[in-house]
Amino acid sequence: MAQSGQVSEKVACFPQVAAVFGASGGIGAALCAGLAAGGTKVVHAGSRRGEGPQRSAIRPFAFDLADETSIAAAAAAMKDDPPEWVIIATGVLTLADGTGPERTYKRLDPAAMAEVFALNTIGPALIAKHMLPLMPRGRPFTFAALSARVGSIGDNHLGGWHSYRASKAALNMLLRNFAIEMARTHPESVIVGLHPGTVDSALSAPFQSGLPEGQLTAPDVAAANLLGVLAGLGPAQSGRVFDFRGTEVPA
Repeated sequence: MAQSGQVSEKVACFPQVAAVFGASGGIGAALCAGLAAGGTKVVHAGSRRGEGPQRSAIRPFAFDLADETSIAAAAAAMKDDPPEWVIIATGVLTLADGTGPERTYKRLDPAAMAEVFALNTIGPALIAKHMLPLMPRGRPFTFAALSARVGSIGDNHLGGWHSYRASKAALNMLLRNFAIEMARTHPESVIVGLHPGTVDSALSAPFQSGLPEGQLTAPDVAAANLLGVLAGLGPAQSGRVFDFRGTEVPA
């Protein structure tokens, strides 16, 4: 068994059934494709438009992070054969109106902050609210959400990006809470946050200039890294955040 801050190096064993919320994004689509290629028989792929990668194993469904009713309906549709892995691959750094992360407290705007928290924190929490009850007792399952290293309080040496940092820190706390609560009744559960690194996606596109060579990761590579990390996790690591190398991110 791996120690609490380490991911074991066992051979990747993917689930028979998985669900990815956020399948239309670069990394979400790559996660769906990676699961299907790795042997997962059914991959529920959720997006606002109900679209997903074109593979026989992938079953698209529609949901909206801002609409709890749609999340509840998606969960209800999976009730009879619940996924063994649930991955939330959603997140926002720049809002639809172009509002980006604040570099100073002087740029804080309550409406923008509320929207960032709604998408990065509250939406994933509502997915947990409706998906975790589907998980049977006495059987392993994994629930993961994409987080970010900048959500680490201990690793914050630069400041700035206030709403994004705070929303991810709040998400990490919720994942920790869920892990503690579920462990009481589901001792084989694994609930974690994942830091994918800087992925070549729409989220990071406005901030890619000036990145050191080799720091930008293709979505399929990032997805393979994260799936490998998830396959190596056990209950001892539940409630923590791990990066794409399997190294624990400080709280």
